[in-house]
Amino acid sequence: MDHTPARPIALAHLGVIAVRGVEARKFLNGQLSQDVLGLPADRVELAGLHNPQGRMVALLRLVPLGANDLLCILPRTALTDTLATLRKFLLRTKATLTDESASWIIEGLADDAILPAAVGSARIDGTEISWRHAVDGRVMRLRPASSEIDASGINTTDASDHSSAQEKAIADWQFADIAAGLPEITDSTRGEFVAQMLNLDVLGGISFTKGCYTGQEVIARAHYRGRVKRRAQRFRITAMQHVSPLQPGQKVKLIDGGSARTAQILNVAQGSQGIECLAVTGFGSATSESVDSPNDIPTLTAVALPMSYALPE
Repeated sequence: MDHTPARPIALAHLGVIAVRGVEARKFLNGQLSQDVLGLPADRVELAGLHNPQGRMVALLRLVPLGANDLLCILPRTALTDTLATLRKFLLRTKATLTDESASWIIEGLADDAILPAAVGSARIDGTEISWRHAVDGRVMRLRPASSEIDASGINTTDASDHSSAQEKAIADWQFADIAAGLPEITDSTRGEFVAQMLNLDVLGGISFTKGCYTGQEVIARAHYRGRVKRRAQRFRITAMQHVSPLQPGQKVKLIDGGSARTAQILNVAQGSQGIECLAVTGFGSATSESVDSPNDIPTLTAVALPMSYALPE
């Protein structure tokens, strides 16, 4: 399956929060689900920022810069709220939190033969940092923005200035993320789901040994005391009887024989191969109907996640 761009694309929908200072890692370690103190220089890892109830309010990719500093990659739409949340806990910590989105170019590549195949493997090449983004081989690359215009002629520092070709390339990238089972938190799903509901444990984004962080008790209880009954799963939208598209946060009713269960849309994207979504629900195969609007009845067909992406039974 080829969801990947043939050339690097500017992932201008993503932004960068820089956390710098001698206590930067210590600070983030007390806020995020990832073991930030133990994050090596050759790894880029997912991490969740949660509220005290264990519900995820942001999903970050942590890019280490030396012994102390880190860059956090996340959707630009979530950047302001995430900065505000983190700053509440900064207090007298010897660290700074800054929006550095304008200082960096984030690109997506189809592959990089030099990088190891393992997801999260990273390489520093001068001022550029590349890492294996997903099991399909795609790579993300971070490099300083020397000017507003990159080599392709695309303005990469202004998220509103997209050509139609760039918008399509980003849509295909997001479609591929859904196929790879990679979730994304949006304004509509902020604070809705415990980490395991988004399969963050399967994706290596939770440390159960590093100690306390905001929301840790709820997440640990879900891990040690029982199976998580609802998880993000992949669906293909095979029919729509109304023009309104599905939206993140929307609830649909999945019908399986005589029983029904509710699914909540997490991410949805339209690529060259159709429309797919990640939705948080129980397990099983089912058709669907909308519980938000009786006139908008999509048909969702369950699609397998990658073989390396095994959900706990």
